[in-house]
Parts: sequence; C-alpha cells; structure tokens
Amino acid sequence: MNFKTFLKENLLSFVLMGITAILITVTGILFHQSVIRILPLYISLFIGLLQSRANRFAPLLGGFNSILYMIVYLYLGLYASAGYALLFSCPVQLLTFVNWSRNRYQDSTQFRSLTWRQRTYIGVGFTAAVAVLCLILHTAGSDYSILDSLSSLLGILISLLTMFSFIEYSWLMLPSGIISICLNLAVMAAHPEQITYVIFSFYSLICVTLGFFRVRKLYAEQQTVKNMENSERSKST
Repeated sequence: MNFKTFLKENLLSFVLMGITAILITVTGILFHQSVIRILPLYISLFIGLLQSRANRFAPLLGGFNSILYMIVYLYLGLYASAGYALLFSCPVQLLTFVNWSRNRYQDSTQFRSLTWRQRTYIGVGFTAAVAVLCLILHTAGSDYSILDSLSSLLGILISLLTMFSFIEYSWLMLPSGIISICLNLAVMAAHPEQITYVIFSFYSLICVTLGFFRVRKLYAEQQTVKNMENSERSKST
C-alpha cells in the first residue's frame, strides 16, 4: 500500500491527528511546557494512527520513541514508568516489529488467542504483581503508586501479548487507555502543563478503540482462511 492510498483510507484519522497536534501545541505554549516533554507526543500521534490499523510499523517507531518518554517520566517522578519505557518497552517493541514482520499478514501480522486457562493464570499473576509494586512505590514515597503501578504493569503485559501476536492485547489496551487518562489528570493537578498529555491520552484512547475493532476483523479473516484451508485438506485426503 502506497502513502496516497494509506492517506485516503485514513483521512478521518489524519484529521483527528492534526486537530490533536494543534491542541497540544497551543496548550504547550500557554502552559510553557518544555520542548523535550512535547516532542515524543508528536511522534506518538502517528504511532497511534498506525496502532489503530494494527500496523506492524507501529512498534518499530514506538521502540525508538520510548527513549524520549523515559526522559519525560524521570522529570515527573514516575520512576516505574521510566524504567518500563527504557528497559522494557523499547527492546520489546523492536522485537515485536521483527516478530510481526516474520509472520506478516497484509500490513499487520498473523494473530492468535489465549486459552481460558492461560487467561486465568495471567490474571492472577497480574493482580499479585500490582499489589507488590504498589507497596514498593508507596514505600519509596511515590504520589501515584496505584495508577503508576497499574499503568506500568498493564503496559508490560500488553507489550508481551502484542509481541507474541495474541489478540487479547487489543482488549487490554482499552482499560490501559482509561488508566492513562486518570494518571495524567492526577499528575496535572501538580503540573498544569501536563494538559498536553491529557489531550494526547484522549486521542490515544480513540486510536486503541479503533485498533480493537481492526484486530478483531483481521483475526476473523485469518480464521476464515484457516478454516477454508483445513476444509480443502480434509477433502483432498
């Protein structure tokens, strides 16, 4: 798919991205936000558009952009988020791009689904990890221990599921987007200039919502193809 076709198919998304960029720029100027804090947001706007299409190039750009986010998180005192961005998000997203490219399907990848048993184990492990991290951050004096823990650990889980092409990642992106909005609103109470991140969070939630339906559509297509192939094999034998 060339850029002209991509632009035509995602015209509304590009318009939304442009409006969000303008809002971020205006509020950034009004609240005197530093350039280093706004720069990764501009890159993330395009990444969000790619995520809404479950495009395999989204994690490639996201991996490099994680380094910029790490700097921002350190400035805000979100230490768990900073460590996640540099030590986990960056390398995992780059590996995701490699894995998705190896199992390419159109501009995306071949998806699969977790079993109910796997979902149960993951749910129990995630709950325990959140409890432990909340305790650690609270002891360290973090002002956002609960939201920071949920955001960071959910991000880790989503990244792993995405890397291995499990469709459940798109489901978890929805609550993750809501938590991100809440976290940025909490930070904005002490740092009014965080409004740029609040604006982006709403844009991101729209993108992951679109991505959720896109992944479901691609997975349904892939399952139909597999069923047809299995049916053909059965007839041939």
